[in-house]
Amino acid sequence: MERSLPESTGVMEPVNYFRQLFHREVIEDVVRETNLYALQCNVTRPLNATVAEMEQFIGVCFYMSVHGLPKTRLYWNPQTRVEMVANTITVNRWENIKRYLHFADNNNQAPGGDKLFKVRPLLNFLKDSFNKIPMDEMLCVDEQMVPFKGKSQLKQYIPMKPKRWGYKFFILADQHGIVYNFDVYTGSIQPHPGFPDIGASGNIVLQLASAIPTNISYKLFFDNWFCSVDLQVLLEKKKIHSVGTVRQNRLAGCTFMDDGAMKAKGRGTHQEKMTIHDGVTLWAVKWFDNCPVTLLSTFVGANPTTEVQRWDKKKKEMIRVPRPNIVSVYNKSMGGVDLLDSLIALYRTKIRSKKRYHRIVFHMLDLTLEAWLLYRRDCQSQIPENAQLPLLDFKLQVATCLCMENKVSNKRKGRPSQVVVLEKKKRGRPSFVPSDPIRKDNTDHWPL
Repeated sequence: MERSLPESTGVMEPVNYFRQLFHREVIEDVVRETNLYALQCNVTRPLNATVAEMEQFIGVCFYMSVHGLPKTRLYWNPQTRVEMVANTITVNRWENIKRYLHFADNNNQAPGGDKLFKVRPLLNFLKDSFNKIPMDEMLCVDEQMVPFKGKSQLKQYIPMKPKRWGYKFFILADQHGIVYNFDVYTGSIQPHPGFPDIGASGNIVLQLASAIPTNISYKLFFDNWFCSVDLQVLLEKKKIHSVGTVRQNRLAGCTFMDDGAMKAKGRGTHQEKMTIHDGVTLWAVKWFDNCPVTLLSTFVGANPTTEVQRWDKKKKEMIRVPRPNIVSVYNKSMGGVDLLDSLIALYRTKIRSKKRYHRIVFHMLDLTLEAWLLYRRDCQSQIPENAQLPLLDFKLQVATCLCMENKVSNKRKGRPSQVVVLEKKKRGRPSFVPSDPIRKDNTDHWPL
């Protein structure tokens, strides 16, 4: 059966989409643990951070991701000053909050326990928020690398990735990049409760797929590192259809035409085989384009085929190549995590820190970028595409609201400097117009 998302009730302010994912309860817990850690470090110098200051800290992090200066102190430096950052919070206060930023009480940490103990509460809060988002029908599982070259037991090296060093995340997302579930690789992947051990790659898919409602015929896509016959059979028994590229050695007893023979027949040659394993029907298709690729599916096969245009080096012209249906379905729905990576890379938070877990924390803030994707989803039937906020404007509005909404301005009072007095006044609309949540929060915001 076809799945359709619930109709949108309206388009909210950008900051409200962010707060749907990053709840106030999360910020309150972070403030409590941060103040506790500051007292544990030095009982004579309490931090006394507030929820408003923590929101300003996050807003400043968003501004820094947009401006991208190499050092954080440059945002307060007179030569490279960024007014929205410098007027929101002082440099010493911001650095103190970053220094003591904490998410779990160190006294509760067990030796040899959870390797992500320091950020586990934040990960659990955000995972619950992502799980509550209405799911699209087409879902995909893929890896995500968080760039990091410091010293850490969790750091991975994957030579085929654009960012080869860093923390490895496993993401469940839809074809538009909206995340519904995630997990951080910590060295071993145990079987998901209630399922047999089918290897690390299959176990992590079953773990992420636990957030997918069963018996509603969702469709799940993954690449050849995850795909296997046992995995697809277990997913199909939960009424979750699946498609994935598969390695030939994982198809026991299934032989296809040799690569050289397919190349001799020409581009577009394909071969299909079908079988029933443990009561589940499986289709395996091998297709030769520039190189051979093999796919395995539980709901779609090679027919009907379509034609795609490819460049022929010998003829020096575009030619039409037959393409099996399973390939077109896979290509259409598999790129959600790659799309998310490309969006995060546009304005990644690159704040340096001596604490290794801060790299994961700042990545989780970047991952709340999907608030913009949720905004775009709600705008589809209500606002024309050319009138929708682009990602940059959306992130700036969220940062502005976090820094100013329900907060008294930190701008210095008194007589303006001589430079400002001598400037010629410009008529017309001011360059900065606060958004509605800031204008209507009943707090004394003076015009800039």
